[in-house]
This record gives sequence, C-alpha cells and structure tokens, in this order.
Amino acid sequence: MIRIVIADDHELIREGVKKIFRSSADLRLVGEAADLARTIALVAQHRPDVVVLDISLPGHDGLEGLTELRRRFPEQRVVMLSMYGEERYAVSALRAGAAGYITKAMAAEELVKAIRQVVAGTTYIGPQLAELMARQALEPEPQPSHHSLTAREAEIVALIGAGMQIKQVAAELGISVSSVNTYRNRIFRKMGLASNAALIRYALKSGLVS
Repeated sequence: MIRIVIADDHELIREGVKKIFRSSADLRLVGEAADLARTIALVAQHRPDVVVLDISLPGHDGLEGLTELRRRFPEQRVVMLSMYGEERYAVSALRAGAAGYITKAMAAEELVKAIRQVVAGTTYIGPQLAELMARQALEPEPQPSHHSLTAREAEIVALIGAGMQIKQVAAELGISVSSVNTYRNRIFRKMGLASNAALIRYALKSGLVS
C-alpha cells in the first residue's frame, strides 16, 4: 500500500485527487493539508511514501514549499502538482529535489503513474517534460563575453586587468592613448561593462591576466 499526503489549498482539487486515489487499490491517503505548516505536521506524523505538493501554497509561492519540505525531510519523495506548464517550473522543481512534476491539466492516470514510479525509486518525467529537457540539452552553452573580443582587444583586457594605466598600456603596445581608449570603449560595449574596475574584476575572475 502506497501512503500519500496531499497538500493543496483548493478543496476541489483535493477532492478530485482523493477520488483518483479511491479508484486505485494500492493508493491510500493518510492526510491532506491546505498549507505548508499542516503538510509538515502530517509528514512528521505519518512519514508517507509520497507527498503530492501544490506548487502554490499560501505564503509559499513557486518552489519555496518544496525547498522547505525537503530541508526538513531530505529523504521525502515529492510529486509536484502544478497549474503551470512544464516549461515554467518543471526542470527547476526536479533540480530542487522533486521526484516528479504533474500539471493539473494532465489526465488522472498520469498522477497515479507518477506516484507509482516515484515509489519504485525513479523520477517521473512525462513526455512533454522529456522533450523540454532534450531541447535544453541540445542548446549550445552560452559563451563567455570575452570570447567575442579581437586579439588586440584581448591584449588590452589582459594589460588593464593586470593593473596598468591607459598610458602604460599605450606604451606597452606602441599605440596612442586615444587608440587604447577606443579599444576600451569597444570592449565595454561587447562585454557589458562600464568601468576599468569592472573590467579588472572580470579579467581576474576569468583568468585573463597572465
């Protein structure tokens, strides 16, 4: 028998989920809650196999409820129940420790399937979430902003990052101060920076200073 606690502040949703459970002989509801405090009390009391947790409990929007529940009960298996599509919260929910993500628009059998799968020790990933995660995996990693610099601009970043003044940079490279300033302004635009201090911090953090 799979023991479940459901947490949702809408009674109609809870009643609907309870009806789903009653039609499955292996699912047993041991508690229901409309807020996070009651949910935590029920989990402490019953130690359920799964918590079906609404993503928007009163006073705990987004993934705050999940984060707090997992902080108190690190081993607790949680299936998120959400009115939002997978593209908004699903991946973040899984990263925050959820074992599954179900939207309220999904069919009842998907919730039952998710609960059984989670209790079996695996993570429930529906077809739409699987597609979303595949798309994200195929997206190229964003390149650091300094990768857009020319060779000369990169030289100037390294020298300013090493603490040289503009006149010293000009002398080092054998170009005019005006040219250095022109290059520096281009660097600022490309990298989204606004001062030498910010450029120095970036250069040091990114290992651009020899």
